[in-house]
Amino acid sequence: MTRKGKTIDTVWSGTWVAERLGVDLRGAGGGASPELRELLGLALRRNPKRAHLLVSQVLGKHVPQSPGAVYAAGHGLGVRVRELLGDRAADAVVLGYAETATGLGHCVADGLGPAPYLHSTRRPVPGVRPAGGFEEAHSHATSHLLLPEDPALLAGEGPLVLVDDEFSTGNTVLNTIRDLHSRHPRAHYVVVALVDMRSAADRDRLTAFAAELGARVDLIALASGTVSLPDGVLEKGRALVEEYEAAAAEAPAAGGTATGVPTAGGEAVVDVADVADVADVAGLAGRADADAVAAPVADAAPVAGVAAPAGVARVPLGWPGGLPDGGRHGFTAAHREALEGALPAMAARLADALGAQPGRVLVLGNEELMYAPLRLARALEESGAAREVRFSTTTRSPVLAVDDPGYAIRTRLVFPAHDAPADGPGDRYAYNVAGAGFDTVVAVVDSAGDTPELHAGLLARLAPHTGRVVLAVVPSYTPDDRQEPTVTQPPLPEPLRGPAFSSYAPEDVGWLLQDLSEVRLEAPTEEREEAIQAGGAHYAESLPVEYQPSPQYQELYRSALDASAARIARAVGTVTETVLAERSPSPVLVSLARAGTPVGVLMRRWARARHGLDLPHYAVSIVRGRGIDANALRWLAAHHDPADVVFVDGWTGKGAITRELREALAAFPGFDPEIVVLADPGSCVRTYGTREDFLIPSACLNSTVSGLVSRTVLRSDLVGPHDFHGAKFYRDLAGADVSTAFVDTVAARFDEVADAVAAEVKELLAADRTPTWVGWAAVERISEEYGIHDVNLVKPGVGETTRVLLRRVPWKILAQRGAGSDLDHVRLLAEQRGVPVEEVDDLPYTCVGLIHPRFTRGATGADGKAVASQ
Repeated sequence: MTRKGKTIDTVWSGTWVAERLGVDLRGAGGGASPELRELLGLALRRNPKRAHLLVSQVLGKHVPQSPGAVYAAGHGLGVRVRELLGDRAADAVVLGYAETATGLGHCVADGLGPAPYLHSTRRPVPGVRPAGGFEEAHSHATSHLLLPEDPALLAGEGPLVLVDDEFSTGNTVLNTIRDLHSRHPRAHYVVVALVDMRSAADRDRLTAFAAELGARVDLIALASGTVSLPDGVLEKGRALVEEYEAAAAEAPAAGGTATGVPTAGGEAVVDVADVADVADVAGLAGRADADAVAAPVADAAPVAGVAAPAGVARVPLGWPGGLPDGGRHGFTAAHREALEGALPAMAARLADALGAQPGRVLVLGNEELMYAPLRLARALEESGAAREVRFSTTTRSPVLAVDDPGYAIRTRLVFPAHDAPADGPGDRYAYNVAGAGFDTVVAVVDSAGDTPELHAGLLARLAPHTGRVVLAVVPSYTPDDRQEPTVTQPPLPEPLRGPAFSSYAPEDVGWLLQDLSEVRLEAPTEEREEAIQAGGAHYAESLPVEYQPSPQYQELYRSALDASAARIARAVGTVTETVLAERSPSPVLVSLARAGTPVGVLMRRWARARHGLDLPHYAVSIVRGRGIDANALRWLAAHHDPADVVFVDGWTGKGAITRELREALAAFPGFDPEIVVLADPGSCVRTYGTREDFLIPSACLNSTVSGLVSRTVLRSDLVGPHDFHGAKFYRDLAGADVSTAFVDTVAARFDEVADAVAAEVKELLAADRTPTWVGWAAVERISEEYGIHDVNLVKPGVGETTRVLLRRVPWKILAQRGAGSDLDHVRLLAEQRGVPVEEVDDLPYTCVGLIHPRFTRGATGADGKAVASQ
């Protein structure tokens, strides 16, 4: 693609500033950083403390971006915090910074789990006493207030997670911690940002501050590096801004078009001919036609005394009563649940208002109001109601706009504040909206900002640059609105059972899932890995193509089963007897689909064979990073005593699901979060059949050893707020199914291992079985030693290594030196995938699978030797 003779496809959006001021982004090692350039562009602003502005590509503030990508960036950081905190995550509180990181902080809190969220604010609220405050020295508006509805929110002793869009000097973080620590000291702080751009001196200062405080301070970011600033950059930047503003002041206005650089009157102008080029630069084919407007919906009542600009349609969202519009006064797990339940209906109302062909849609949030419009935009995007959905928000921050592909802020709209700010009237800005070819702009404001100034200002400015303007108003929440949000739950369906769903007998297991067998969900392994690691998809949103074993591999499975059936039977007996002795004489077995399901079936059979017990057994979905199926828990609580429920899984790796379950159940009192497993090589649980890392044959296969049921699926367009998670029943694989044969083979060995089980259980009941988490420590060490720096890409144990080879893009396999036949199937799969097997010493597992840390289609392990086939 070219524009005015220039090739622009690959131009970095910081090039313009870098060439003129010598500002550059350097990676953590001091060299060029393509990763930082993907995340950040550069712009200039009129600010006496810092000339340059780092412009995030994934924040959703200055640059319109896919709402799914914006949410994934923050949510993924939250997942990393949860993994860092482990059991302490349940006690954490998340604090975001206004205005830029209010939505990002919300997303981090979502990824963290049940943690309550609060963001700082620059809007005082009458009658609400501040619980603290601090200064952000480099910001355009420096003062922050903390206004929690519940003063105890910041008074706990658990970890405090502080979220900002970037770390530049660390001053804001130090100011916050200093203020809060003086009021409510705590032992652990976690600082989270999209990028960490502090200098070495600033890093040392934070380390010294933490030591002085006597607290631990951890830091998590998507990328890190430094900003290279030459001498005199502040003065040079100021001169550049003045030069371009002066040039713009002499340019004539062009019909309201807002691109290029701002005029003296505040509106940005450029030649009208450039508007089409700007749309072309972005790869857009939308209209910027002020006459192409749609009629407002029936209830689009204008604000008193103001006629709305032509084409503005007001859409009633149906926002739940008592639900906060964001985290200004606190946002709890109950609020999060209410929002999740209401989002589909609100998105449907928006989609109806947009009509059959809305084209390209921008959902435009407003200053601190970022999260609610982001979630609405994401729900609209996932509904498929529009050809394309983008998200960004207005801002207080004045930034120079330059119509150049190497500059991050191409256009700007200027309009007056419309929410009666405490610091008085002033200009506000919307960047990269004008000329971008959006057919529809959905402006989302809170009711405090639904004023005559909104209609005469922002909405009027938007009208010439889009075919239609839609207004959605979220009720402004104040602490006087103390009613609890209502969450209505329709009746849940009964469990699915075989033979209609799964090849297990109906009494073996009831599946608390919905049947998605008719939905096309499979994607090639390489494409899935690329999307997962890029943050554009979650692993639970699609399915890998089911592995079809070769005759050689099937023979390995049969040999493994023959050799280990008695060993598995002994572990089944040991874990079942331990549960009956310690947990409940009549437990309700709830296996985590799908690896836990064969174990749950076997435990049920042991209890029946040895004690005459007919134990209920269900399978539920749990998804790393998104928790357990809450609707399945509600069904269980309605039909059984939660105290009798025992969660069952196949094995532990590093303990991620163990932690996930504990954190997810924090919102469901009554359920015991202690998981039980057949094998616990990672030493993550107290109740297990064995802690040896040996080959469990059910790990060798996928659905054909698990009742022909797929791995579970959680995707918002398929799983509503009142639905069970989904899965597929692969009826077409019945000819290869060994599910019942596997269970029968192991159960046939129960009698011969009964005495050994009795002796082993007696020893275990008297032993100290406190988890040591030795596996987690090993995973962290391996992650660092092999330069992966992401524990999610390290999969320890025979079972998890097998999954890597079957479902992911493997990089290499680490095998315990001298490991024997337990690894025959791993070696065969590795050979088929072209993956090296490296023998190592001091490995607490028999083997460890490493997912390729920087996956591309040409990466090692994705050379076309795909094991899976259609």
